[in-house]
Amino acid sequence: MRLVHLLRAVTVEFGLRGAEFAGRNGLHPTDLRALICLLDAERAGATLTPGRLGEALRLNSAGTTALLDRLERLGLVRRRRDERDRRRVLLAVEQKAVEVGWAFFGPLIANLVETAEDFTPGELDAIQRYLTAALHAAAPPGGNTKGPRSQPRP
Repeated sequence: MRLVHLLRAVTVEFGLRGAEFAGRNGLHPTDLRALICLLDAERAGATLTPGRLGEALRLNSAGTTALLDRLERLGLVRRRRDERDRRRVLLAVEQKAVEVGWAFFGPLIANLVETAEDFTPGELDAIQRYLTAALHAAAPPGGNTKGPRSQPRP
């Protein structure tokens, strides 16, 4: 149970950091979740469509459109037509989103990377296995654990 309680405490702290970031940048918590999904996809070399983003965030089409409208107005995301299939819309994160996110979360990420250096590769493997299992355990029954929302990136 200690691990579960500790994981909950880390989750709460990350949630507070995320809410602070969102508040400072005029974002809704769902906007922040969307940016994380988009940045993770970009880092993995993937491109999301509005439908895939909505699925990952568990939003309907109208909610996804409103979300993307907000993010575009803030200059954080842009929609563009797929050059191979003009019917398809692809999403791209603007450099401003990367810069704003890095300015806020960069120090936290640097601290976490530095902290990881104190662990052996075997310990890090065990931590990764536990966190991956915890992520799957926290997913809703029959939920999507393969979408961009749940793909942790190095």
